[in-house]
Amino acid sequence: MVENILKHESDVWKTADLLIGAGIKQSDFPKYMMPFFALVMVESRLIRESKRLEEEIGKDNMDDFVEMFQLEGLGYNDYAIREGKTLKTICQNDKTFDVDFYAYIRAFDPETRYLLGVDKGTDEEKFLDISGIAGLLKKKDILFDTVKAWSEIDLTPFNNSEITTLEEHIKRRWADISAETAGEQYTPEDIIDLITEIIASKIDDNDKFLTIYDPTCGGANLLFGVEDKIQQKFNRPTKTHGDEWNDTLYALAKIESRFRNDSEIRHGNTLTSIFHIEKKFDIVVANPPYGVDWKGYKKDIENDTTERFVALPSISDGQFLFTQHILHHLADDGLSVVVHNGSTLFSGDAGGGESNIRKHFFENDWVEAIIQMPTDEFFNTGIYTYLWIFNKNKPADRKDKLILIDGSNLWEQLKKSKGKKRRQMNPDHRAKIVNAFTQFEDNDFAKVFDKWNFYYNKQSIMLTNIDEDGNSINMPTKTNRAGDVVEAKSVKLNPTKLVYELNGEAYEISKFVIKEFDDKNFKNLKEYYSKILKPKIDNIDYKESDLKVISKGVTHWYDNDRETIIEDDGTQTVLGCGKIVVKASYKKVTKTKKEHIAITVELTKDLEKDYEIIPYSPVEATNQQNIADFMAKYVTRPFEYLDNVIGVELNFNKVFYQPEQLRTVSEITADIDDLENALKNLEAELAL
Repeated sequence: MVENILKHESDVWKTADLLIGAGIKQSDFPKYMMPFFALVMVESRLIRESKRLEEEIGKDNMDDFVEMFQLEGLGYNDYAIREGKTLKTICQNDKTFDVDFYAYIRAFDPETRYLLGVDKGTDEEKFLDISGIAGLLKKKDILFDTVKAWSEIDLTPFNNSEITTLEEHIKRRWADISAETAGEQYTPEDIIDLITEIIASKIDDNDKFLTIYDPTCGGANLLFGVEDKIQQKFNRPTKTHGDEWNDTLYALAKIESRFRNDSEIRHGNTLTSIFHIEKKFDIVVANPPYGVDWKGYKKDIENDTTERFVALPSISDGQFLFTQHILHHLADDGLSVVVHNGSTLFSGDAGGGESNIRKHFFENDWVEAIIQMPTDEFFNTGIYTYLWIFNKNKPADRKDKLILIDGSNLWEQLKKSKGKKRRQMNPDHRAKIVNAFTQFEDNDFAKVFDKWNFYYNKQSIMLTNIDEDGNSINMPTKTNRAGDVVEAKSVKLNPTKLVYELNGEAYEISKFVIKEFDDKNFKNLKEYYSKILKPKIDNIDYKESDLKVISKGVTHWYDNDRETIIEDDGTQTVLGCGKIVVKASYKKVTKTKKEHIAITVELTKDLEKDYEIIPYSPVEATNQQNIADFMAKYVTRPFEYLDNVIGVELNFNKVFYQPEQLRTVSEITADIDDLENALKNLEAELAL
């Protein structure tokens, strides 16, 4: 029946002809079409359910029938159920249409009116805002024709699953043309099939109740699509839960949910509204928005008390906030499949939010597989996307392991592009992926790894730079308060004069304690310090400024050629690589001293902070040995260890890299010979 219902896709889009004629821009079509699509969808299901109930209990007593119908909790419309009037009926008389139409939409039950947006005030949530849209269409004198066009679409022969299929085809096209909702609400059907087949490979066909949750459900195509396909494969009762922030998409999902046996859709921001504080779900599926910032509710996230968020990702991309929320609500034996873009694999430095989130997932051993999708698979983006498969009850033989599956080459070209979607995965492609996941063995496009393979050490070190002879300046030692002998950080010089160049001009400093200033140009000594002296001192480059520090009988400078400090007392002693540090500081008035500016000069080691990325081992002793061996092999300058941070990242390109096959010299030579012969023949032809 899927093919039959999809014939109505063109009927739905014919209603847009009236919008075009009225000068309504294409990007606004969803706003004008959604309320009427929802209206037709509700009416068809009410009529269908009314016929079903009539067959079961009869319609002899209308009051009893209406009472039973209302107890079904599907919504209600007195015109449609009691009087048998439909949109098609009220469009038969254009003279009474206005009165009949508004009476019809007001005849719905309160919740349906609320979702449709019937007669909402200015301060109320309007959701689909059917009254407001109807008013705009009436002003353009196309309300009657619009409703009449919609009334010709008869969906009563079709069941919930079939109508959901049509709904998602329509919403996908809305996504293509609407900048506001593009891609947020639609997951392609072939991807839904793949997600369901992955889930089906992990669950048993028993009579146990199965809860399915989508925290970013949009119009609920992924949520309800997975439920329908699971019910086709298994004889298991299900209940669906969904959260959605977008008003219109929530209304569509909520309306549909009432025609399902057991479904709960909530309206609000999943990340800030605590809907399911104590609930755990068996299955969680999601295609959360990516590349979308969360700065608008940053304070709420930072002050969250649910303990969902072990770390916070970059403010510019909230994908991992949703994923942490998902795993917080995933049952201890639950399975989740989440769609992400590539940034969640590797973004963030060791110790940063994203890396710590990945580390949290891996430390809990929740990641069972990550699958790379082909490009051009989704309707609003051509980039690579990935399915993260989380399993809180991994089999013993998969403990501390995961499989990476490269499905990027498993696709076929669509005959006609759908937005940016140019490719799809057919059943054979999906079967290959599911088989690889099920078998959990290496093959041409799948590889199994210990989870530790994706950990790494970010080892920070403090390097000491050396001169051409391998020496650095020696610092004197001193005894600290604990009695330990330590190396001093610097050697203070007592210069009588500094000479240096700055921006091509020569400067000289011979006064190192300054208590006076020019009254005409500066208000006080502090202003002279901040505006004149400090900028000059801060810009002295001891390597490039020909800086010379002249003390009593001794001159120090940095020899650029030899990369070392020279102490010249007539013998030009080489001290080793180091730095000449000139500082200027402003000193306030104290009980014993007047305010003044002090200029100091010090010799220090030339230190450079750096870090090395080193493979990780979960065995502490082995890990420390790995670090030591790496440093001995690759770091040739003296150094001290600083902090070590453990990071986690994944790189599909590195794992599945295929080097380009270069042509042989003989093949290239043969091609050159062919070109030369062709050129000679062409020259001969031109000479005739």
